[in-house]
Amino acid sequence: MEGLLSKLRSLDAYPKVNEDFYSRTLSGGIITLASSVVMLLLFVSELRLYLHAVTETTLRVDTSRGETLRINFDVTFPALQCSIISLDAMDISGQEHLDVKHDIFKQRIDVHGNVIATKQDAVGGMKVEQPLQRHGGRLEHNETYCGSCYGAEESDEQCCNSCEDVREAYRKKGWGVSNPDLIDQCKREGFLQSIKDEEGEGCNIYGFLEVNKVAGNFHFAPGKSFQKANVHVHDLLPFQKDSFNVSHKINKLSFGQRFPGVVNPLDGAQWMQHSSYGMYQYFIKVTFTEQHVSFLHFLTNVCAIVGGVFTVSGIIDSFVYHGQRAIKKKMEIGKFN
Repeated sequence: MEGLLSKLRSLDAYPKVNEDFYSRTLSGGIITLASSVVMLLLFVSELRLYLHAVTETTLRVDTSRGETLRINFDVTFPALQCSIISLDAMDISGQEHLDVKHDIFKQRIDVHGNVIATKQDAVGGMKVEQPLQRHGGRLEHNETYCGSCYGAEESDEQCCNSCEDVREAYRKKGWGVSNPDLIDQCKREGFLQSIKDEEGEGCNIYGFLEVNKVAGNFHFAPGKSFQKANVHVHDLLPFQKDSFNVSHKINKLSFGQRFPGVVNPLDGAQWMQHSSYGMYQYFIKVTFTEQHVSFLHFLTNVCAIVGGVFTVSGIIDSFVYHGQRAIKKKMEIGKFN
């Protein structure tokens, strides 16, 4: 056992020197203090690089196909009711997402910005009080309800059991609902009354979209949208209003996964509409060039900083120490002028 320990002891690359043989100098203390400050500054700089994302400019061919990009948003419309706001997304490939409802939430707010109610944007339920059947009669107790689509049905078996179903069927046909009170489902559900109840309110709409990674647009607008002669149109007839105030504030707008340190330039942007009609557009180009430094890379750089500064300061200290000794000896023998 002693032989093994002796062999291990002979491998020691850091032989120890008795403190009695140490010679401490003023120059050595100054160099030690200066090198310690340099090491601390370099360590803090390296730590900041490790904790924050690194932005690089690169040019490469995107070979991915079929990938999607997540858009996170939180927008407040202080003068537009939640019941009339719709969200559409479309891109240059021809793909459209009209009146998006999945993962979208709306908060009714008063004139002071206080939340009145929160709901997920989805097709609401209907009040069944002897609704009108597709064939014209009223619903009996032993019948299954199947509401009329008022000429917009795509097949003889299609049923429109709610006001939303009728409006959606009209949208697919490219028609507008001119008077919701003439639609039995809308009249029973109080469609126009719900809009009147929200008069003077605003809306905070938030959630996220999944879109193709190609050029396109998404927009908030009043009314359901549809295509008419290859033109994107919003149906405003059901609301029976002459103008809409689309003043807004973008609380948050980000793309993809959230990264620490990322600055979203449109966060906090707002626009006020001063005329009866208005539309505001933002043009955005999204590129991701962020890269995070690995822990091993950080550890390697820290070791290089400590070792490098320690070595360089040792060389400087040795040069100063031996220079002082040489000058002192020459002064003692009278050869230093």
